[in-house]
Amino acid sequence: MQVDQATVRRIARLARIKISDDEAKGLEGELSGILKWVEQLGEVDTVGVEPMTRVVPIELKQRKDIVCDGEIADDVTRNAPVSENHFFVVPKVVE
Repeated sequence: MQVDQATVRRIARLARIKISDDEAKGLEGELSGILKWVEQLGEVDTVGVEPMTRVVPIELKQRKDIVCDGEIADDVTRNAPVSENHFFVVPKVVE
């Protein structure tokens, strides 16, 4: 795909980047090169290739999903200036 100066200027405007005429000419070639490279990636045969998240296969450790509050609510709220039924009491900030 070939990029012209009008497209370069539009991209620059959308990105809120101020460019000069000389910079627009240079970016025209650079953006065209990048888009050609992306088109080449589309030609690669990826049939049968599984997506991967990392180079080395790693099995993540899993733990049982058990709900546990730790039974230390008294310890947690002990230093609170004001607490009620194991909850922190804070002043109302929205009316």
